[in-house]
Amino acid sequence: MPDILHWRPAGLAIGLQPLLPPATLWVLGLAMLAALALLAWRGGRGVWWRAGAFALLFCWLLGPVLLRERWRPLPRTLLMVTDRSGSMRVGPREAVVDAAQRALEREAAAIPGLQLRRATVDDREHAGTRLLEAVRRAAADIPRDQLAGIVALSDGEAHDAPAEPPSRFPSESGPPIGEMPLHLLIPATGEESDRRLRVLQAPPFGIVGQNVTLRVQVDDLGPAARPGANAILTLRRDGDAPLTRNVVVGEPQDITLPVTAPGAMLLSLDASPLAGEVSTLNNRAVVRITGVRDRLRVLLVSGAPNQGERVWRRLLKADPSVDLVHFTILRPPDKDDTTPLNELALIAFPTRELFQEKIRQFDLIILDGFENRGILPLAYLRNIASFVRGGGGLLLTAGPEFIGRGTLQDTPLSEVLPAHVPEEGGLVEQAFRPMPTALGRRHPVTAGLPQMPPPTEGGAGGGGNTGAGPNGAAANRWGPWFRALRPDRTEGEVLLTGPDRSPLLVLKQQGDGRVAMLLSDQAWLWSRGEDGGGPQSELLRRISHWLMKEPELEENQLSAAILDDRLTVSRRDADGSGAGTVTIVAPDGIRRSLSLAAGNDGAAHGEMALPTDAADGIWEATDGTRHAFAAAVPADPTELADLRATATVLQPLVPRTGGAVAWLGTDPKAPRVPALRLVDAGQTAAGDGWIGLRRTAAHVVTGRDARGLLPAWAVLPLCLLFLLLGWFREGRR
Repeated sequence: MPDILHWRPAGLAIGLQPLLPPATLWVLGLAMLAALALLAWRGGRGVWWRAGAFALLFCWLLGPVLLRERWRPLPRTLLMVTDRSGSMRVGPREAVVDAAQRALEREAAAIPGLQLRRATVDDREHAGTRLLEAVRRAAADIPRDQLAGIVALSDGEAHDAPAEPPSRFPSESGPPIGEMPLHLLIPATGEESDRRLRVLQAPPFGIVGQNVTLRVQVDDLGPAARPGANAILTLRRDGDAPLTRNVVVGEPQDITLPVTAPGAMLLSLDASPLAGEVSTLNNRAVVRITGVRDRLRVLLVSGAPNQGERVWRRLLKADPSVDLVHFTILRPPDKDDTTPLNELALIAFPTRELFQEKIRQFDLIILDGFENRGILPLAYLRNIASFVRGGGGLLLTAGPEFIGRGTLQDTPLSEVLPAHVPEEGGLVEQAFRPMPTALGRRHPVTAGLPQMPPPTEGGAGGGGNTGAGPNGAAANRWGPWFRALRPDRTEGEVLLTGPDRSPLLVLKQQGDGRVAMLLSDQAWLWSRGEDGGGPQSELLRRISHWLMKEPELEENQLSAAILDDRLTVSRRDADGSGAGTVTIVAPDGIRRSLSLAAGNDGAAHGEMALPTDAADGIWEATDGTRHAFAAAVPADPTELADLRATATVLQPLVPRTGGAVAWLGTDPKAPRVPALRLVDAGQTAAGDGWIGLRRTAAHVVTGRDARGLLPAWAVLPLCLLFLLLGWFREGRR
């Protein structure tokens, strides 16, 4: 039943209820028109009276009725969006917004038919303040004709504000701009000023011995900004003395620093405060640069071809930071045959070039199964010993060639070797499983290796120990080796034991360098998976990098890290005495004590909560000898890039919606909250001390009454009257 007219304020409408089917009505109407046309063509004088009778009859058949609707108005909805992002924690903003929110709730409750819908903006996604996105999501659940307006309680920093205001709000599929006012209430007295420090470019890595360049810029924002002004930039590098320099505000500045050691290097940058700025949180920045060595050079000298040679090549070639120089001694100098020199495919072994002229260019020398058979003169072996004392690394994997007279133990190289193997009883050929010592379970080189056997009763492994876990579980054991050397004396740190608990892996610091001896030439069996195998690649990688002084593999180290405003400190000592206390030095110089407790990984750990107002900057942990530094990384740098309370970001959008910007002040006890008013469409939606909400006509129909406009008792007599008048008019000639 279609409606043709509506008077919504009165709840009235006119509708049709045809007495005949539509097709019959059309046929009847055409027949009436044809009859009238025929009468008119014949010149009948009563045609107009007959036309009136037909029209009245046709209208009655259409069934016009007067409809009266019963409907109930729907409530108007005010959407209130509250900003809870990180920048709102500056000063009293949150307290002012809370007080303003309570006042608006009271205002909304006093307006009949107005309901309040709340939404919150946070920065949990670490992408800044997504204010308009929160408005869009909340407004999507509110019918368009019920939304009276939007009030945003925010500092005005909306990182999703469009460069050009859209034609519709809050999205292209939403209602046009101007149909619903957006009011911005800012917890401040007016536009604020802020100084920020931006790191434009910072390399994550730097080569030890070379310089790195940072590019930074200091910007001033707000009314206090003065183009071309100067600021003081303070640079602190770990625990070094601070450096200062004058910089021009608004111009990029390059800072060049040397990378002196491998490992993490923390740089703290602080810009001097701007007079009257709202906060200094974004005046500082921390940059982490990791010092790395440029192409570690390794010299691998293998004796006669052996199974372990391929293992070493695969391991060292897989590391992109390693330059490998490898020689295999295939033809000792005492071998003589009748092969012509022009048919020899081997080149002469470059002993002078490697062990005298260029030995200092290497970081690590590996002697794998090297047998001293006059290949290297004593002077060159003395050069290797000097190379170690001067800071180089030396690794020996020893087998039967290491025993007897005239071996490396009888050369100047023995001065730096950490173990001596006697000629009698020095070679053991039996099945055994390598086992970690108590020190080996703590030392970074061997601690936490995959499938590490559990501690055994009475010590760390013996010749008859299988290394099986509880109930003989093979998952916690290493595969067997079948040959090892038994030394009669050792110096340094024993990390693994072999047959009858004799030393198997010995590390020693010699002068400024380091030496490691693996007293077996069968580590390659682990790579073949013999009886479960073992962590052969990881073990050799750690030994090699310990010899090249990687900071993460130091046995005596102190480290610190900051995560979620908590400082964690770890200390590892070779003697297992890591537990105790360390001193924590805050960025402002305040000292605190932190207790460390021994953990299951061979290190001692402790943590403490950092005060939120002083968490930024570089924190130092020291035990009196060692120092570790840590800095918190901002979870949301975008949120801290601009800490002003400002209307400039949303200024292009708010007036186009018919809304206004109001400043709430900074007093949480008496915020200047504007009053709420209802205004009609097209009227101004803001004024002095008040903001407006659109009146809406949204309603739901609850019922409808119908009353006929042309009753039969009146229509039929009128039709007969018109027909009689027409007949009477036609009868008079």
